[in-house]
Order: sequence, then C-alpha cells, then structure tokens
Amino acid sequence: MAWSTACPDWERRIVARESLIPFAPLFPDQAAEALEVFGALRMVDATGSPLMCETVRSWVNEFVAAIFGAYNPDTGRRMISEFMLLISKKNGKSTIAAGIMLTALVMNWRMSGEFIILAPTKEIADNSYLPIRDMVKADEELSALLKVQDHLRTVTHMETGATLKVVAADSETVSGKKAIGVFIDELWVFGKRANAEAMLREATGGLASRPEGFIIWATTQSDAPPAGVFRQKLLYARQVRDGLIVDKSFLPVLYEFPKAMLDAGGHRDVANAYITNPNLGLSVDEPFIERGFTQAQIDGEESFRGFLAKHLNVEIGLSLLSDRWAGADFWEVQASGECRTLQDLIDRCEVIDIGIDGGGLDDLLGFAALGRETGTRRWLLWTHAWAHPSVLERRKGEAPRFKDFAKDGHLTLVTRIGDDVEEVAGLAAQIEQAGLLDKAGLDPAGVGAILDALESAGIPREKIEGISQGWRLGGAIKTAERKLAEGGLLHGGQPMMAWCCGNARVEPRGNAILITKQASGSAKIDPLMAMFNAVSLMALNPEAKGGMDNYLQKGFFGLIG
Repeated sequence: MAWSTACPDWERRIVARESLIPFAPLFPDQAAEALEVFGALRMVDATGSPLMCETVRSWVNEFVAAIFGAYNPDTGRRMISEFMLLISKKNGKSTIAAGIMLTALVMNWRMSGEFIILAPTKEIADNSYLPIRDMVKADEELSALLKVQDHLRTVTHMETGATLKVVAADSETVSGKKAIGVFIDELWVFGKRANAEAMLREATGGLASRPEGFIIWATTQSDAPPAGVFRQKLLYARQVRDGLIVDKSFLPVLYEFPKAMLDAGGHRDVANAYITNPNLGLSVDEPFIERGFTQAQIDGEESFRGFLAKHLNVEIGLSLLSDRWAGADFWEVQASGECRTLQDLIDRCEVIDIGIDGGGLDDLLGFAALGRETGTRRWLLWTHAWAHPSVLERRKGEAPRFKDFAKDGHLTLVTRIGDDVEEVAGLAAQIEQAGLLDKAGLDPAGVGAILDALESAGIPREKIEGISQGWRLGGAIKTAERKLAEGGLLHGGQPMMAWCCGNARVEPRGNAILITKQASGSAKIDPLMAMFNAVSLMALNPEAKGGMDNYLQKGFFGLIG
C-alpha cells in the first residue's frame, strides 16, 4: 500500500479551501465505522444540540477518517500513528478532541486500555472533559455503556474496563501510563515549560507496546515566539508536510498562511481570515473576527500581533511590547542571508568592530561582530552567545528557548567556566588575523577575564576599549534604530537576536533613553547590548582595513622585504 503524508501543494489547497489531507483513508471500512460513531455524538453546547454529523464541516470528518482509517484490523497496527493539528482559536479543537477520544474508547478492543487527553492546565482540561461528559449523558446507549466520574474526569467502558481520562499535566499524573491513544491539547503552552519534553515522553511512552496506538498534537499558535517541544514538533510537521522529511507515520494538518501571503501582508486583510479558520461562520463568528481585527489595530501593533497569533495562526517572530525598543519595529525586515556567519562578514567587509557584554553565571555572554561592507558601506551584523548550564536551572522558564538557540547553533552551552571567554577571544583573533579588526568594545564593569583572554589571543591592548553604559549608550541605541529604519543595517535573522530585541525595554531618562538589564527584568538582552557596544565603535567611521587580500599581500611583501 503506497501513500504519502506530504502535501507539497498545501499553499494552493488552503487558499482554495481544499483538503489538507493528501490521501483517502487507508482502510475505508475502519474510517466509515469511526465516522458513524463520531457522527452520532451530540454537541450539547451548540444551538439545538445537533449531532456531530449534522454540524461539523468536511475537514473534521476528513481528519477523523484519516486517524481511524489508518488502522489495519488484520495486523492490529495503526499505519499512521502520529497526527498534528494546528488551527486557530475557536475552531472547535476541544470539542473535536472530545469526539475523537470518545470514539476511540467506544471502538477499542483492548481490555483495560487507557486513553488520555493531556492538557497543560485544569481550565484547558475542562474544555475537553465537559463536552465528553455531556456527549455521554445526552445519549441513552452511551450512558448505559460508559460510567462517568466527574471528580476524576474519567469515563470508563463498562464492558472492556478501558478508561478515557482528561488530566491537567504534571510529572506525577502521567508517569507510568500505558496509553493507547493520547491527545495533547494546546501544545504551545507545553513549549514554555522546562520539563515538558520529559513529561510528554512519559505520557506517550505506552505506545511502544501498543501498535494500534496514536498521538494527536493539537494547538493554536503561541502568543510568543515558539519554543521548546512546541517549536520542535511544529518545525518537524512543516518539513513532513513540505516533503523535506519522509515520515509516513506522521500526518500534519496545519492551518497557516502561505509564506507568499505573509510576505505580502495578506494575513492583515480580514477577507483572508478563512484560510486558518475552516469553521469561519460556524463556531467562529465572522462579525467577531471583523471587530477583533479593527479593535486590535486601533490598540496598536502589539495587540494586533497577539490577535493574529491566536485567531489567524500567524507565528510571532519578535514580541513587540508598548515600552519596546524602537528598532525592534524594523528588525525582522532587515534579516539577510548575506551575514549568517562570521565568515560572511570577513569575506564582505572592509572593517569590523566587536562588541562584548555579559558573562555572569546568571547571564548570557553576548558577542557581536559589526562590519562595514566593502563598496556599499552597509553595516552587516553577526552575533553569538554563550551560557553556563547553571542558567538553565536559574532561569527554568527560559530553558526550552535556550536549548532551541543551542540547537540552532546561535548559542553555546559551555561546561567549564572560562571556555566561553576563550571562544570569544578566538573569534576576535579570527577577525584580527584577517586584518579587519578595528576595535573590541566592552562594558568597563567586570572585563578582567575577557580582557586577559583577548590579549592572550593576540588582540593588541590599544584595540580594546571600554564602552560607557547607561545614558551614554543612548547615541548608539539611536544610531542602530536609524540604521535599521533606513535599511542600512542587515543581520542574519537569528531567532536568538529577535528574542533579545523583543525583550529590550526602553526607560526614558531626562532627554536620553536607556536600555538596561534592570529595565528588561529577567529577560536576557546581552547579545543586543553587545551589538550596541559595536555600534558605538562603528559610528566613529573607522578607517577601512582592506580585507583578507590586503592583509595577505602586506604579510607577503613584509616577508620578502
């Protein structure tokens, strides 16, 4: 049997309101049986308490058919065992979860089997449990077959002894489970938790001995840049959908805007809200979406981005808050493939300045290389950061994000104190040896270890300069803002730097502005502060050094002279 879970033409399909599932049910009889059970469930909280078959749209039935139609009754194995549904808020996700899992409980043959709906909070758990309870109570046959226990949020099948339990997640609740089917609700919330990956591994580990088992990851977009297990699953699902990864056991159904529409601003047109809201006009009220668009735009970009994330599944790349740094508004559009590595700067620039900031056990150590491109005189930025693993313990709320940055290659987790400054010195030496280093700018407070490492790496003392902080850094902050706004500063589009820019809080001080770690609270901005240190130096318009060719030529003639 040949099939593929990839849907490479999804962009055309989603705009045309076509199915995002690229194949028919693998076992049609199993799909038909499940749809009969699912369709007979009653949606009590809808007007007139209709049956599911009377109210749900075709995309829901297609999703249900794909899940249950992947089960091979001859071998007892489910051919597609993992599913991901990314859909905008209010499209009936919790009700769908209730219907799918109740259908699975009814169709299950395994004695004392376990089914779980795992939610990050009690409130979210209730969103799925209450429809399950009501579906059972509204049907005499189900009421006789299933025992409902509200205090345990559990439904028990009286003949097989199998259970469906809705739980608010914590490590004690899910450890040791041998679930046949697991529905993970609001995965984006789990992405913010430091222990989520281990917790979900415990919850889904039972599938190792349950070949008929399945996992469904269901979520809306995050209200912040995706992180942790949510980011991992979303990136993987996109690659499977696009055909970049072949995984026939994983089916992604992702309601999100095509990149071309995002680039063109099509997601900001309320007429396109249907793209990520397949239930628009049913469970999603069109006038509500229209009012929400208008109100969120009036309330400002911060509010509008939040609305787009939850109601149109638009991924937030950079958080914009009311007291944000003005340069953050222009940060995303200045991303460029021309400066994704330090070598890019060395190859393209006539002079490079370095900024360094941070480095405490509770901090990131930020490094910024800012080059002036030969010919165009544009500023090209590349950054990196280092952290000791202790920061993962001290900042547990950000641990998933730090691990993401490390996997991306934008942050290094060092195991020995001192390795970070040695690596910083090594990068500085690389620029110096290329003949491009103007100066290295440091925060004068606590530069001892960094200063020693730079000098040991061969950086002349006269090229190391202390950069005054506080209000004196205001000129560099404003220069960076203007360069970004006019398109004269490009960067590599690193998620880590977008996060740092979103963390930066501006504090007015007389006629000046400050961006300080104190104003930004526990959120990290060290690489951004390193950038400002480098901007302070580049703003002085340093003399061009000539680049690698000039450096090698000088070295050659020096040797023969």
